[in-house]
Amino acid sequence: MNWQPQLQSLQLTPSTTLPKLTFAPLTSWGAIEVVGEDKKSYLQGQVTCDVVSLEQGDSTLGAHCEAKGKVWSIFRLCHTRRGYAMLQPKSAISAELTEIKKYSVFSKVTIDESSLHVIGVMGDEAQAWIDNHFEGKGSVRQNDDSSAVQIDASRWMLLVADQFITQYIESSEAVVCDEKYWSRYDIEQALPYLAAESQNAHIPQAFNLQALGGISFNKGCYTGQETVARAKYRGINKRMMAIIEGQLSAINTVDEDLELERAVGENWRSAGPILNHFQFDDGHWIANAIIANNLEPDTLLRIKQAPEVQLSITPLPYSLEDE
Repeated sequence: MNWQPQLQSLQLTPSTTLPKLTFAPLTSWGAIEVVGEDKKSYLQGQVTCDVVSLEQGDSTLGAHCEAKGKVWSIFRLCHTRRGYAMLQPKSAISAELTEIKKYSVFSKVTIDESSLHVIGVMGDEAQAWIDNHFEGKGSVRQNDDSSAVQIDASRWMLLVADQFITQYIESSEAVVCDEKYWSRYDIEQALPYLAAESQNAHIPQAFNLQALGGISFNKGCYTGQETVARAKYRGINKRMMAIIEGQLSAINTVDEDLELERAVGENWRSAGPILNHFQFDDGHWIANAIIANNLEPDTLLRIKQAPEVQLSITPLPYSLEDE
């Protein structure tokens, strides 16, 4: 099934909210499904999060690294009827599948890209809609082969089959919007986002994964664990994911391949990669970028492609300090 609904354009500023019930086809998202007798133990030895302790009604962020601790994938892990789903940007899945399957021949496990659709549900009535269409009371719900995962108080991510779309979504009177509106909230909440161009470049802490429950430092060994642990206990990590914002004079004048720069005296130097960005209709622009974690909050920043725009670092909605 190729679901191509008519998308409604929304007029948003930082102070406006979405309609009470909104669907967003997350066409740039996908999932890897892990099934089989050894699914739990296999994943436990591969990823940063604690798979063994993950309850049926919960989800967790996590990362899969190469041997030196650089990240191939950042995902949201949840249970499904058949096994586990690792929800993540679709562009990262091809390389990640190759890496995560490397040692699967020695275990009773099957790892494949999911054929299910990823759809976001947002708004004040999102919770009530989920309650009406999925079983259970936790932050992960099931409906036959379809699953729902809670992201925050008013957002759920669905991994759903064709039949679910036909039966429950196409018949809904909810607003259907572009996935960029979903990204807006991910950026504001500083949720890590790793697409293909960022693979194998940074350790998990550069994406703030330690502050979001995506790294277990007590679970034992996994691929890249030595580097991840050393970054915590020896303080070797020098990067963080930040929220960057500014006011653009023109709408949509900058798009892909943006380069972030920081002021160094009278010169400008590369500040780090921009991972995800969104622009409101009043010109306000927000982004997540990986920058040095020792920059002063008042450091001057700019986009190389729009050097006249001054950007600033916004405080994160969570703490990066070790407990």
